Amino acid sequence: MQIQFKDKVVLVTGGTRGIGKKIADDFLALGAKVIITGTNSEPSTEIKESAFIYCSVDFQSKESLKQFVQYLESLNQIDVCINNAGINRINYLENTLDEDWDDMLSVNLNAPFFVTRAVSRIMKKQSYGRIVNISSIFGKVSREKRSIYSITKYAVRGLTVSSSIELAKHNVLVNTVSPGFVMTDLTKKNLSEVEMKQLESQIPIGRLAQPNEIANVILFLSSDHNTYLTGQNIIVDGGFVNV
Repeated sequence: MQIQFKDKVVLVTGGTRGIGKKIADDFLALGAKVIITGTNSEPSTEIKESAFIYCSVDFQSKESLKQFVQYLESLNQIDVCINNAGINRINYLENTLDEDWDDMLSVNLNAPFFVTRAVSRIMKKQSYGRIVNISSIFGKVSREKRSIYSITKYAVRGLTVSSSIELAKHNVLVNTVSPGFVMTDLTKKNLSEVEMKQLESQIPIGRLAQPNEIANVILFLSSDHNTYLTGQNIIVDGGFVNV
């Protein structure tokens, strides 16, 4: 099975680092015209020298989101949308801040909803589209200090299910991918080697995922090889939520 995205237009929100960057890089390598978003006003030198179309968007800002949606609505073609941008602020429930609630709902839920609404209009006209919403294992299970994050990630699954029902008859397939613990630069920065080993011991496969292992699932769901899978939540976690 060979996957390619020649002549496809792909949107990846939060495509400048971590899993999002790997997803965007893979789409570009497979022939797509790739639009990525990031919060920096200017793209990095690496992105600037690539074939990406870069959009500076702050999803915490209603005005910035509104302007980005208007840009999307001006496009004639969007074949694939990956709602990947997200933030996570960890705190005990009684210590959560109002601004954390507002910011996480804005980035993790409002943005995917309004972006999905905009791209779905284009995809319906094309009678073709693939949308993948990135949730998390914490949209399936949870733990201390994840109250707001889990609320937003559970809700993303609701967005997937409801939109998949409406859009299926237009050949627009919508799915969720829920990654577990992934070996990214941010993970390496936030966890010590001892903490990493403790975490790995809780995962049946015995290690954290690599970004490409998440990206590979997303590439399939976004491709022409996916013709019947919609409204599903694919958990890519090495078996973590089953123990």
